[in-house]
Amino acid sequence: MSELRHQQIGLSDDEVMEMYETMLMARMIDERMWLLNRAGKIPFVISCQGQEAAQVGAAFALDREKDYALPYYRDMGVVLAFGMTAKDLMLSGFAKAEDPNSGGRQMPGHFGQKKNRIVTGSSPVTTQVPHAVGISLAGKMKGEQFVSFTTFGEGSSNQGDFHEGINFASVHDLPVIFMCENNKYAISVPLEKQLNCKNVSDRAVGYGIHGETVDGNDPLAVYEAIKNARERGLNDEGPSLIETVSYRLTPHSSDDDDSTYRAKEEVEEAKKLDAIFTFADYLRDAGLLTDEKEEEIRGKLRKIIDEATDYAEKAPYAEAESALTHVYGEE
Repeated sequence: MSELRHQQIGLSDDEVMEMYETMLMARMIDERMWLLNRAGKIPFVISCQGQEAAQVGAAFALDREKDYALPYYRDMGVVLAFGMTAKDLMLSGFAKAEDPNSGGRQMPGHFGQKKNRIVTGSSPVTTQVPHAVGISLAGKMKGEQFVSFTTFGEGSSNQGDFHEGINFASVHDLPVIFMCENNKYAISVPLEKQLNCKNVSDRAVGYGIHGETVDGNDPLAVYEAIKNARERGLNDEGPSLIETVSYRLTPHSSDDDDSTYRAKEEVEEAKKLDAIFTFADYLRDAGLLTDEKEEEIRGKLRKIIDEATDYAEKAPYAEAESALTHVYGEE
């Protein structure tokens, strides 16, 4: 019997099932957050829907015991794969004191969790890129073997931080993986109004590094590209710019009306490529997933998300006096 595609690239049956479950967990948490937002229980949602395959495929190609992740605000799939829990994410959504990202100070999507090497993000987009480069430089100076992995949208690839970070990493041959999650829209601005080259990855040639564009709806293609990028980085072959192309299935955020800049028909057409369903089809064809197994997984995840939601809703807010903690120096 010939090897299945996931086996050819080094993934076991259990690993691809775990990838699917992580993608589904991200989707179901995200959907729950939209319901909570519309019910007036949480103030803001910035969604991962449509990008889970790229996020989870990439995270599974990394060493999640050594490598550093510097995610951007949609990367629920990345942070779940790196060790965040549904409870952690719900505490963030409800802005409670136990929120691991910021103790309830930051809006959702500003991921940070030291124990899992998820490096705190900031509201100005793309600032995580030079931070990833700095972490990688420190590791190289200490002789440590890890890569830093950072993500951003295609709109962010037009920011100065992107170009400065990628140029520095290139000059110093640092093991950094720059992954652009191209979801076709920088808030309301479509791709064709953002850049004049065909792919974001075309910019790699200007820095003398490896550049590659892959199908962001295919977690196996992303896994393979990131796995190869990691090997190049650890072999002193420098950084890589990997572009994953997918589609943002929701408005930019819960405060956005996307009907003002894109047609409903366009969104409906994109849903036909939704990896939550296409990857499930692959797993069915591989003999790994059945309707019964899928419902079992969904039931398990619903229970976890229900418990996380209940816990976070009842959890205490931070004390008002803590607002200045970690802001000013203390005796």
